[in-house]
Amino acid sequence: MNLITSAQRDELFDSFTHDAFHLELRDDYGSPVEDTPYARWQRGEPDDFGWLEPWMGRMKRVIGSGKTVRRVRVVSEPHSPYVRWEHSLTRLNLQAGEDIRWIPRHQLPERTHFPVAGNDWWLFDDRLLAVGHFDDEGRVLGSELLEDPETVAECIRVRDQLWDISIPHTEYRF
Repeated sequence: MNLITSAQRDELFDSFTHDAFHLELRDDYGSPVEDTPYARWQRGEPDDFGWLEPWMGRMKRVIGSGKTVRRVRVVSEPHSPYVRWEHSLTRLNLQAGEDIRWIPRHQLPERTHFPVAGNDWWLFDDRLLAVGHFDDEGRVLGSELLEDPETVAECIRVRDQLWDISIPHTEYRF
C-alpha cells in the first residue's frame, strides 16, 4: 500500500472543486504537530494556536473561494481527553468556515458499517478518498488514495447518512 504524508494530503485541498468531507472515528490521534499543544492543554497552559495557522489559512482560502469543508466526528461518551481538547479547538475551525458535526457512538444507527476497514477518510468531490492509516499507538502513518467507484459510493452513503443525523458543533453538549 502506498501512503502519502499528511502534508501531501493537505495539498489535495488546493485542487478539489466543490466539497471535502472528513469522517473521524477515533477517540485519540497521534500527530507530531499536535503533541506539544495537546500537552500544554493537559497541563492547563495557554496556547497561541500558531501551530494551527497553516491549516486555518488553507481553510479560509478554500472556503472563501466557495468550496465546502465538512466533518462528522463519531465519538465515545464519556469523552476521551483528546476529544475534549479537540472540542475546545473546534470554534477555530468554525471561524475558518468549516462545518463540523458530532455524533455519539452509541447513537449510531444499528448495523452502521464503516467502509475502508473502519479507518478515517477524507472524500474530495465525491470521487477521491484519502484513507487515514495509523500505527498501533494511534500515530498517523499517512493516507492511502483510492478512486474505486464502489468504495467511493459506499463512503458517500455513509457520509449522507451520518450528516443527516449528526449534531452541529454549536448544539453538541459535553
